[in-house]
Amino acid sequence: MEHVPPPAEELALLDRELARLDARRSQLLVRRAWLVSVLAQPAARPAVPPAPPYAAPFGPSAPVRSSDPFAAPFGPPAAPAGPRSAQNVLLVLGGLLLTIAAIAFTLVNWGQMGIGGRSAVLTLVTVAALCAPAVLLRRGLPSTAESLAALASVLMVLDAYALHEVAVPDAGGPGFASVASAVLAVLWGAYGLLLGRLRLPLPLAVVTAQLPLLLWAWSAGEGATVFGWALLATAALDCAIAVWGKGVAVRVTASVCCWAAGLPGLLVGLGQSVSADAVSAAVAPGLLLLAGAAVAVAGACRAPTGLAMAGGAVAGLGGVAAVGGVLGAGVAGDWSVPLYLLCGVVLLAAVRAPLPRPVGKGLLWASSAVTVGSVLAAVPPVGLSLAGTVSQAARVWSGVPEGGVRGALGMEAMAWSAMASAPVVLLVVAALSGAAYRSWASWLRVAGPVVAPGAAWRSAAGAGAVALGWAGCTALPAVLGLSYAAALSVQSALVAGVFAVTVRELRRGTNGVGQTALVCGLTGAVSAGMLSLATETATYAVFTVLLVVFAAAAVLLGGAAVPAAARAAGVLRTAQAVPACGAVVCGMVLARAVGASWGLAGYRAAPVMLVVPLVTVLLGARLRGRPPALPVELTGAVAGVIAVGMAVPDRPFLALVLALCGVLAAGTAVRAERRPVAGYLATALFVLAAWLRLSASGVSAPEAYTLPVTVPALAVGVLRRRRDPEASSWSAYGAGLAATLLPSLFAAWDDPSWVRPLLLGAAALVITLAGARLRLQALLLLGGAVLALDALHELAPYVVQVVGALPRWLPPALAGVLLLVVGATYEQRLRDARRLKDTLGRMR
Repeated sequence: MEHVPPPAEELALLDRELARLDARRSQLLVRRAWLVSVLAQPAARPAVPPAPPYAAPFGPSAPVRSSDPFAAPFGPPAAPAGPRSAQNVLLVLGGLLLTIAAIAFTLVNWGQMGIGGRSAVLTLVTVAALCAPAVLLRRGLPSTAESLAALASVLMVLDAYALHEVAVPDAGGPGFASVASAVLAVLWGAYGLLLGRLRLPLPLAVVTAQLPLLLWAWSAGEGATVFGWALLATAALDCAIAVWGKGVAVRVTASVCCWAAGLPGLLVGLGQSVSADAVSAAVAPGLLLLAGAAVAVAGACRAPTGLAMAGGAVAGLGGVAAVGGVLGAGVAGDWSVPLYLLCGVVLLAAVRAPLPRPVGKGLLWASSAVTVGSVLAAVPPVGLSLAGTVSQAARVWSGVPEGGVRGALGMEAMAWSAMASAPVVLLVVAALSGAAYRSWASWLRVAGPVVAPGAAWRSAAGAGAVALGWAGCTALPAVLGLSYAAALSVQSALVAGVFAVTVRELRRGTNGVGQTALVCGLTGAVSAGMLSLATETATYAVFTVLLVVFAAAAVLLGGAAVPAAARAAGVLRTAQAVPACGAVVCGMVLARAVGASWGLAGYRAAPVMLVVPLVTVLLGARLRGRPPALPVELTGAVAGVIAVGMAVPDRPFLALVLALCGVLAAGTAVRAERRPVAGYLATALFVLAAWLRLSASGVSAPEAYTLPVTVPALAVGVLRRRRDPEASSWSAYGAGLAATLLPSLFAAWDDPSWVRPLLLGAAALVITLAGARLRLQALLLLGGAVLALDALHELAPYVVQVVGALPRWLPPALAGVLLLVVGATYEQRLRDARRLKDTLGRMR
């Protein structure tokens, strides 16, 4: 008979064997990698003892033998430190020590020797340090040669210092340093070219070449322009070395130095150009900027892609700054911005210039940067025009403001004349962006050699055109100082125009442009609406226009075909709902204005505000199933909440408004899709209105009014439960019980007599017991809550007396004991709570 293990035992056996095989495979792979690395080394290989044949056991109890010669740790063996690394460390340390010794000798012991000894020692050591690397390179010791070359470089600097102290002590420090740095740069360059295998001298010569011209300008006491030319000449030299230099290290060093010297030189020229107050004063820095642009283009044409783009951008910005600075010299600072913008636009012609593509891209980015900078400089008037309208909220219907629109904004003292060019800049950029958006194919053909933007860039151009055009027109009335009526007309017409663009673009499916126009239109509508609050006539006129514009936009967008893409469809639904809700908000403002025009107090004008939710209820029934339906109804509900808030000071009017809101909610509940929410809301509003009406009438016995309602309501509930046993007890009995219990509870809390609390408690006890017996949730919870609150009201004075008679330490002690008991039986209490929840959930 053959023994077959159970499946579970066999599976465990197979898992153990697979794990053991994986471990063995990992060991063999590690050993193989180590053997390959040993064979790859040129040095003598250590002898490896032959591996005896070995077969891994196949069984659950056979371990891997640790004496296996192929067994290796999980990971490559630690490689010993290479001789080359140790040699480099020793050479660096030796060179540092010799350098320190040379510095100490020069600074400390120099005065103890005569002129001959000093010269002999330094000359001998320097010549030896300079000659030794050649010998070491021939003997194949490049690292040692590099160390001695570094030491020789330091000694040459010390020689220059010693020469100044002994031979020409009266020479100025910056002037001598300028000559010395130039000589050292030439010597180190020649030395590096002579000994081409050394890596240090040539980059050191490049770095040292940065100093001569700057030190010369310092020693000569020249102005900022000369310093700029010195920096630019140094950058030109670095650019030439970066293009034609020998070796990667030299070119990289020269490139870094070129940027480090060229950018400060251009910044010096830019500062001089911007601060020039006449054309003659702007010519010299303009030439400096043009020369810098020429150097940048020359270097960018031979640079890699990234550096070529950066060089083209710098060249473009330098050229714009040069020409714009000369053109704008002596012109008011605000009008110099359009001149720079004009230069930036002209720079776009560089896309057809015979330049490498990366350089053309850089020039294009420079033009874009100038345009963005011009737009940012023109933004403040737009922000002031929008923010100033908020001040009208504190001066509602105060009359036509003095000073025109500037007075309406509360900014008569602002220097608007200094911002006169802002609308021009914004409108020009908007026109250019709009032209690119409309003639995108032609623009692509022109810019093809440089860039090939996608559809997203076209959408961005269109959106920018709409936003900038709207911003320029928004700032125009305040900048021109128009009258209040003219400014309102411009703002209203602008809102209508922007919404026309919104409808057209969204119906075409260009969501980027349409969304931008929608945002601009909403912002403009808020601004125009706030501005119109100064006078009664303006308020009615502007908000009527806005209501018509919003309604027309909602209707036109509602007729648009829904696109297939989910995202585009969501954008269209949002765009349909937003103008519709805006129309409702305008209706709220007009309703409140009507109440104010009639001279009604706030609470008396509340029923007028309810006209808005009435219209939205009717529109919701008309728009059933369409995207704007729910947002419109919710906005109308906000109007209802506002009406309730307006009626709060007067309880009879508040009851009337609540009852009217209940009627509107009941009308909404006629529709099946709104019934679950609107039905309960209507019931709550009716009950609350009845309570308030009774309270306002000074009724001391609300049961006389509520019981006639409760009894038939409970009878209707019983009939419904008989016809539909699955109906909820809340829908059958909740409203009827609450109609009496809750008003009686409020009355009992203010009643000093004991009769009402006793009768209420007895009725609540009967209702609670009936709910527990019949397993009806509404009866149990309503009766129990009323019974508990009634008992709390009756027992509260005695509880206060008892607590006052107890020692101060007893309540905290009792609370602590209670917490300990609950904590000790936490799991049991949790189970009890779950059981209670399940029991209540099973009730009807």
